[in-house]
Amino acid sequence: QVQLVESGGGLVQPGGSLRLSCTATGSGFTIYAMGWYRQPPGKLRELVATITNADTTTYADSVKGRSTIARGNGRTTVDLQMNSLKPEDTAVYYCYARVGLYGVDGEYWGQGTQVTVSS
Repeated sequence: QVQLVESGGGLVQPGGSLRLSCTATGSGFTIYAMGWYRQPPGKLRELVATITNADTTTYADSVKGRSTIARGNGRTTVDLQMNSLKPEDTAVYYCYARVGLYGVDGEYWGQGTQVTVSS
């Protein structure tokens, strides 16, 4: 089994910065890609950023240029640094991982962490 544990959410003023972290725990798995999605109030879940094992990154246009995604040491951690935050960044942020576990590929999600951008 694979679990994703998130941290770093909270209340931030407009223009501020925030760093979200996610660690994958378990055993016997191989991570192919990790990333972050978010679900704003009343809207569908949407991509924020992803990063593959080759460190290829993808960003949503809405966060491009003010966000950076990176894998941590041991390659089981993914961090998302977000700067110049806007009220429209308010959402529940979910960590995501595409994983191979005992020869079976699957997608895993964290429990979500609330980010609120407000003065």
